[in-house]
Order: sequence, then C-alpha cells, then structure tokens
Amino acid sequence: MLQEKILALTLVGSTWVLYLLIGLSVISVTVMLERAVYFLRRQMGGQFDALLKLCLAGSLPEAAKLATSDAMEAEVVRVAAETSGGGLEAVEKAIASTIDRRRLQYEQWLFVLGTLGNNAPFIGLFGTVLGIIKAFADLALAQRGGAAAAGGAAAASVMTGVSEALTATAVGLFVAIPAVLTYNIFLRLLKRVIGRSNALANAVAAGLHARAAKAKE
Repeated sequence: MLQEKILALTLVGSTWVLYLLIGLSVISVTVMLERAVYFLRRQMGGQFDALLKLCLAGSLPEAAKLATSDAMEAEVVRVAAETSGGGLEAVEKAIASTIDRRRLQYEQWLFVLGTLGNNAPFIGLFGTVLGIIKAFADLALAQRGGAAAAGGAAAASVMTGVSEALTATAVGLFVAIPAVLTYNIFLRLLKRVIGRSNALANAVAAGLHARAAKAKE
C-alpha cells in the first residue's frame, strides 16, 4: 500500500514542485525587500564619528541629543545617557541588553533566506528526480502498448519530460542563489552595526572612566 502511494507521488511529476518553488521565491523576495527597507531606515549616516568623539569626551547628554535615529548605535548612546547616573556597571549592562535585543530585531526573518538558500536546490533536485521517473514511466507505458512505429515519438516525449524535469533544478538554483547572496549581505551589515555599537559602548566606558578620574582629582 505504501509502495503504491509512493509510486503515485512519483507519477505526478515535477509540476507541483515548480509551483512550490515559485511560492518560495515570492516569500524570499518579500523577505529581501522587507529587510532591505528595515536596514536602510536605520542607517547612522555621518553621525557615527561625532557620536564617538562625544562619548569619548564623556559628553553623553550632547551625544544623546545627536542620536535621534532608530539605529542600534543611536539607541546605545541614548541608553547610556539615561543610565549614566547609576554608574559604569549599570551603563554596561544596559548597553549589552540593548545590543542583544536589537540584534534579534535585525535578524528577524533572515532565517527564511538562510533556509531557502540551503534547501531550494534540493527541492529542485527532488522535482527533477520525480520528473525523470515520470518520463521513463511514460516510455515504459508506450512500449507496453506495442507502438513500435511510435518509438521515435515516445523517445521524443521522454526527452521533453526530462527537459521539463531539469527545469525544476534550474528554478531551485534561481531561488537559492539570490537568497544566499542577500542573506550574506544582511549578516555583513548586521555585523557592522554590532561592531559600531560595541565601539560606542567602549567609548562610553572610557569617557565615564575619564570623567570619574577627573572628579576624584
């Protein structure tokens, strides 16, 4: 019974796999556009260097006034200014919490691109295998019918089926390559954002240390 169900699945061919890949490609493009808009709207522009200097100087209120965007780096500065009254340890914990929380927001939906990039070629290959099985099943059916004169037509039909089956692999690669490319780009951008946020956190710590040392003199 199970063997018959498996055989019935293979005889369906690769058409449904192609529709599945088309649907996955729509999801992939949607995630790409959504994440691209998200990253673009949270760019720091040319404020990073100015914020770094203010943080090193211990001028957190002035830095907080300058950090008005929704970028992770800007929020790190604002959080540091808000918690500076509690001491360096409180500032460091608040900054670490902010970076961890915002990283999850930046990473949202990126797993979709990573999953599609890794698995879409295999889905396409699966469709190709199903299509080839169906093509040879059609050839065997034609030969059983005793259509010797139609042998050439049957072979042509098989070649057509194989060609259609290979399309599934091509579509799978077409879905996977952009997904992998954009996934790596977004991860690179996120790494840059986290690096800049950590740089500001270190600058804040250095500025607070310097200010505390001056207060003791």
